[in-house]
Amino acid sequence: MLKHISLLVFVAGLAGMTAANANESAPAADPAALTQKLAACGACHGEKGDKPLAPDYPMLAGQHADYIAAALRHYRDGRRNHPIMSAQVKALQLTEEDILGLANYFSQQKSPLAIIHR
Repeated sequence: MLKHISLLVFVAGLAGMTAANANESAPAADPAALTQKLAACGACHGEKGDKPLAPDYPMLAGQHADYIAAALRHYRDGRRNHPIMSAQVKALQLTEEDILGLANYFSQQKSPLAIIHR
């Protein structure tokens, strides 16, 4: 329960941050809707984006926010095609605010991957 409350508080903060940075005419992100979209992403990538369902699914945790946002926009706009992701992005009807919220959330999660320096 505490996880869900902290996630909701985090999402509400992202929604406020997104609304503050967005054009004033753009609608503010709906925290409840963003929480549902995070859950949909988490079904395949893990709640924090750090435990993909299958080995060929990408790790989202710790990925750069601009990369995640660009990938989601490309799936949404049809410039990038993957049967599952294209269908998922279409079903979720991601707005620009959703994309920014999802990208920011996953980019701020700790990744189990590491860079090995030689």
